[in-house]
Amino acid sequence: MDLAGLLIRALAVIALLLLASVAVRRRVAATNGGIVPDEGVTIRNAVEVVVEGLTGLAKQTMGAEWKKWFPFAGAMFFFILIANLLGLIPGFGSLTGDVNVAAAWAVISYVLFNYVGIREHGLGHYLIKYMGPSFFTWHVGGRHIHMRILAPLFLLLEIPLDAARAVTLTIRLIANMFADHTVVAVFLALVPIGVPAIFLGLGMMVCVLQAFVFSLLTMIYINIALQEAH
Repeated sequence: MDLAGLLIRALAVIALLLLASVAVRRRVAATNGGIVPDEGVTIRNAVEVVVEGLTGLAKQTMGAEWKKWFPFAGAMFFFILIANLLGLIPGFGSLTGDVNVAAAWAVISYVLFNYVGIREHGLGHYLIKYMGPSFFTWHVGGRHIHMRILAPLFLLLEIPLDAARAVTLTIRLIANMFADHTVVAVFLALVPIGVPAIFLGLGMMVCVLQAFVFSLLTMIYINIALQEAH
C-alpha cells in the first residue's frame, strides 16, 4: 500500500472516531443524557462499555497514575480497533497490517513509556534499570553509592531488549492482522455466501483482541516505567 493510500485510510479512521465522539458527547450533553443510558444498542452504550472496561483495566495495571496516561492507551485502542475493523471491508485494505502504521504505533508506545519513566524518576535514576543489580553499597561522606560492577554488560543486554518491545509490538500487530484479513478475503472470494460470515465473525474477534493486547501491553510498560529502579 502506497503512502497516499495509508494517509487516506488513516484519515478515514480519524474521521470516524471524531464523528463517534461528537455523537456520544451530544447525547451525554442532552437532558438527563449523563444519567439515563440509551435504550438498546447504541454508539454511546457501546463506547461507555468499552471505556468502562478499559478504565478498570488501567486502574489495575497503572495504579494511582492511571488518569494521567490512560488517554494515550485509550486512543491507541480505539484507533487500532477501527483500523482493524475497516480492514475487513473488501477493497479497504489492511491499515494495521502495513509495517509503517504498525511500527509508528509501536514507536509511539515505546517513546511514551520511556518518557513516563524519565518524567517520574529523572533521566539519571531511570537509566539505573539498564545497569543491573547493586552488589554492595559504598558509604562515602554521608552518600550511599551503589556499586553495579556488571553495568557495562547489562547495558549491552538491557538496551536492545528494551528496544525489542517496539519490534515485538510491530510484528505482533502486522502478523495477526495480515493473516486475519487475508483469510477473510480468501473465503469471500471462494465462497461469497454463508461461509465467509463465520470467518468474518472470527475476524472481528481478532480485531478487538489485537487492539486490546496492544493497549494492554502499553499500559503494562508504563507501569514498569513508573516503578522505581533498584
